[in-house]
Amino acid sequence: MLLGTVLVLLLLGSAGTASAHAALESTDPADGSVLKSAPRTLTLTFSESVALLDDSFRVYDPDNRRVKTSSAHHAKDAGDTASVTLPAKLGTGTFTVAWRVVSADSHPVSGAFTFSIGKPSATTTPISTAPNENPLTGSLYDIARYFAYIAAALLIGTATFTALCRPPNPTVLNKPILTGWWTLLASTLALLILRAPYEAGTGLATAFEPAALPKTLMTRPGEALAARLLLLAATAFFLLRLRGRDRFGRAALGTGVALAVGLALTWASAEHASAGIQVPVAMTSAVLHLLAMSVWLGGLTALLTVLYRSPDLDAAPVARFSRLAFISVTVLVVTGVYQSWRGVGSWNALTGTSYGRILLVKLGAVVLLLAAAAWSRQWTARLAGAEVPLQVPELVKTGADGTPSSTGRDEGEALPDPGAGDGSPDGYRRGLRRSVLLEVAVGVTVLVITTLLTNTLPGRAAAEAQQTATPAGISAASVTMVPFRVGDAGGKVQITLDPGRVGLNSVEAVVYGPDGGFATVPELRLSFTLPSQKIGPLDANIKDEGGYWGTNTLNLPIAGTWTMKVTVRTSDIDQVSVERQVRIVR
Repeated sequence: MLLGTVLVLLLLGSAGTASAHAALESTDPADGSVLKSAPRTLTLTFSESVALLDDSFRVYDPDNRRVKTSSAHHAKDAGDTASVTLPAKLGTGTFTVAWRVVSADSHPVSGAFTFSIGKPSATTTPISTAPNENPLTGSLYDIARYFAYIAAALLIGTATFTALCRPPNPTVLNKPILTGWWTLLASTLALLILRAPYEAGTGLATAFEPAALPKTLMTRPGEALAARLLLLAATAFFLLRLRGRDRFGRAALGTGVALAVGLALTWASAEHASAGIQVPVAMTSAVLHLLAMSVWLGGLTALLTVLYRSPDLDAAPVARFSRLAFISVTVLVVTGVYQSWRGVGSWNALTGTSYGRILLVKLGAVVLLLAAAAWSRQWTARLAGAEVPLQVPELVKTGADGTPSSTGRDEGEALPDPGAGDGSPDGYRRGLRRSVLLEVAVGVTVLVITTLLTNTLPGRAAAEAQQTATPAGISAASVTMVPFRVGDAGGKVQITLDPGRVGLNSVEAVVYGPDGGFATVPELRLSFTLPSQKIGPLDANIKDEGGYWGTNTLNLPIAGTWTMKVTVRTSDIDQVSVERQVRIVR
C-alpha cells in the first residue's frame, strides 16, 4: 500500500534539489589578482541566472572607505552575470568587493573577494561583508517554507483521498482539509512579507518598509506567491461548492486537478527547476513530484485520521488508497531519479560534495520507509482477507454425553475474542493504525533531513564551480603561519586549510622548531570561532598523523573572518594558545 513511502524520500530529495543555489564561477578581476591599472568594471559570472538587489555590490578601498559605483546590472544582458562600473580613479592598494545576489531558485547567495592595483596593501583593515544572513529572518523564512510544503501535502492529499478513496464518513476529513488550507494561506503570507528582508539579509523591520512589498511583487518569487494566494481563494470557493457531497463528477474532479497543478506550479516556477538544464522537463518533473508527494503523504494522514475516527472502517477505502499510493510511488521514483541526476550530475559529486553526502543519508532513510510500508501492506492484506471469510462447513463434534455439539469445541473451552485476535478485522485495524502512524513519523523525520538539502549547493553546480574557479585565480588553499613561544623556547605552526572555503575542509598542521626544522609536540589543538555570527568554538579534532597533525572533517558553514585558536603543548605542564584571523570565502 505505502510503497510510496520510498518516494517521500525522493520527493523530499527533489524538494532539496529544487532549493539549489547559484554558484560563483568566476570574477573579473580575479580574486587575489594584482593589476597594473584600475579596471573600469567588476563582473561576476554564475552557474545560473541571478536577480540583482539595490545593494548587490559594495566596494571598499584600502582604507576601508566605500567606493561609489554604478547600479548593478547584467553584463551584456546575460542573466547569469552581475556587473558594476567603477570610478575612473581608484588609487593603488588592495580593494575588497562584497556581493549579494538572488539565484534563480529564489535563494540569496553572497560572498567577497579582493584585488589589488599596483601592489597589495601592506595591511588591509578587516571589513564586514554585510549584509549577511540575518539569523532570525532566515530561520523564520525557512520555517514558513516548510509549513507551506506540509500544508500543500495536507490540503491536496486529503482532498484527493476524499474524492477517490470514498471513505464512509468523509466529514471527518473536513478539519484536515481546512487546516491545510489555512496553514498554506498563513505560510504564503509570511513568505511574501519576509521575502524582502530575506533577500537583503536584513532584520525583520525592513519587511514593513513602504517599498518592500511592491519590490517583492515585481520579482519572480513574489509573482509566484501572489499567484498562490489567488489560487487559494479559488480553492476555497471550490471547496465550499463541494461541501456535503459524497460523489464527485468529472467536472469537479477536473477543476480540482487544475487547482492542484496550479498550486504546484507556484513552487516549480520560482525554484531551481525553472533554471539550469532541461527547464521544460525539469518543471514538469517538479510539478508531478510535488503532486505525487502530496497525494501520498497527505493521503497517508487522511487514512490515519479515518482509521482513528471510524474504528469500523472497512477495507474498501484502504484498498483504493493502496492503488493510488502505488501510482504515486511510480511517479515519485521516475521524477525523483531524474531530479537527483539533475542535481548531482556524477558519481564523484555524489560522494565528493556535501549535497551528495546528504543525499546518501536520505537514501539510507528509504530503508526505514520501506520497512514501515511493508508492514502497513501486510496489515492491509489481512484486513481485506478478514472481511471476506471463506464459507467452510463447520465440523460436528460429539460431546462428553454423546450429544452432538454444534460449536465443535469441548465443554469449558473459551470462545475467542472476536475483536482482539490477529484473525479479527478490529485487530487488523489496530495493527494498521500503528503501522501508518510509524510511517507518518518516519516521513516527518525525512522532512527534517530535507531541510539540510534545501540550503546545500547541488553537486553538479559545486563540481562545475570548482572546475571553473581555479583558472580564475581563486586560491586553492589557505596557509597561515602561527608563531608561538613557551618559556624560553619557541617555534611556529604552519596550518593549511584546503580549500579554505565554506563547507568541508582538510587541515594539515606542521610544527617547526626554533631552528626551522620539523618538531614534535605531545599535543596540538585547533578550534574556530566566528564572533560576528556567534558560532563556535568548533573543534577541528586534528590527530597526529606522524610528521604532521590533520583531519579531513572540518566543516566551516559560513563565509567570514574566523578566529583560529592554536593550542600547543610542549610538555606535561607547558602549553600556549595563540589566535589568528582566517578568512573563509564561499
